Amino acid sequence: MTYPPTAWERIMKIQDVFEKANQKSLTWREAAEILRIDERTVRRWKQTIELNGYQGLLDKRTRLPSPKRAPEPLRQQVIKLYRDTYRDWNVKHFHEQLKKYRIPYQYTWTKNLLQAAKLIDKASQRGPHRKKRERKPMTGMMLHIDGSDHPWIPALAPKRQSLIVVMDDATNDVYYAKLTPEENTAECMLAIRHVVATKGVFCSIYSDRASHFFHTPIAGKKVDLTRLSQIGKALYELGIEMIPAYSPQARGRSERLFKTWQDRLPKELALHGIQTVPDANRYILETFLPFHQKHLTKTPAHTASAFIPYRGKNLDLVFAIKEQRTVNHDNTIQWKGRILQIQPSKFRVSFAKCNVMVLEHLDGRISILYGPHSIARFQPDVNQQQNKTKFKNRTNHVLQKADILTC
Repeated sequence: MTYPPTAWERIMKIQDVFEKANQKSLTWREAAEILRIDERTVRRWKQTIELNGYQGLLDKRTRLPSPKRAPEPLRQQVIKLYRDTYRDWNVKHFHEQLKKYRIPYQYTWTKNLLQAAKLIDKASQRGPHRKKRERKPMTGMMLHIDGSDHPWIPALAPKRQSLIVVMDDATNDVYYAKLTPEENTAECMLAIRHVVATKGVFCSIYSDRASHFFHTPIAGKKVDLTRLSQIGKALYELGIEMIPAYSPQARGRSERLFKTWQDRLPKELALHGIQTVPDANRYILETFLPFHQKHLTKTPAHTASAFIPYRGKNLDLVFAIKEQRTVNHDNTIQWKGRILQIQPSKFRVSFAKCNVMVLEHLDGRISILYGPHSIARFQPDVNQQQNKTKFKNRTNHVLQKADILTC
């Protein structure tokens, strides 16, 4: 029996936190909060580690394959029975009928199987009594990412830019701030990648329900956490929890930050005669952020940090647009109007009909992976980028003409 990589990553995280607690840089209560367990569990884990080492904390239920997992033909039989014969029955009533088919599993197993197959909905829970949420006690426990569409550069008004900010819940400290043409998947990935590379892996991140963060089947309703976005896949790979906000009031801290910045930043950019986005970003990085960190941040309840240094695989492989593709008979793949030719390699002479993973990196480069192996790399399509720039310039010119005619 083997364990999945996520099980070993969990043990490494526990080891990092426990070592900090043993070195007195964290209290055991803070260690329990970072690991999302109670103090009693911490004491029990310490005893297990003393007897069996950190491997004693491996969850035997995660072994591959699980020794208790029901055979797949039997699982499919139950799903087919419910779908074809008992579709309108409640779960308890249906479970009682399984005795006729000599299926020995309990009610909870049946309910979980049908929920996983999307044949029944999970029961809705009553919401808790709402109250003011206290800040997280340590940096790195929860971050906010948000974008604000605003005419940040007065010299370019009425043209608007999107300011993407990553902020710490405990201190209001801003780890990343950049003006971009629009808030999208690539720009938000750049922001999160910067934080992971410079500060480390954090516990969770809070955001709105934009399509580049979450898939929402019905507008205004719950997000579907089973269908991860490209950003969701990257954060899942790092073990970072994504928390969706369901109202502007839920994102009060980032909303208040943007209100303060909208009042201050445009005036300072106008005062210094800044007229371009690169110059504005340079001013934010060199002048505005240091002022914010000195005068507009809070002191955390605890001086320890929940950030853990990242030591996994190359972040370029984590933060990339990923799609699985099947190679054509002529060893090519079509990707956004380009035909990518795969050459023979030491793994295979031909990759025809193979399933491969196509990665579009944040700088426009493209990599093709066969399992863990990179079998092809391509530089950004310069012509395609130039066409995009020409199209944007042409669109802006048309909009300016329309504004003149309207006036």
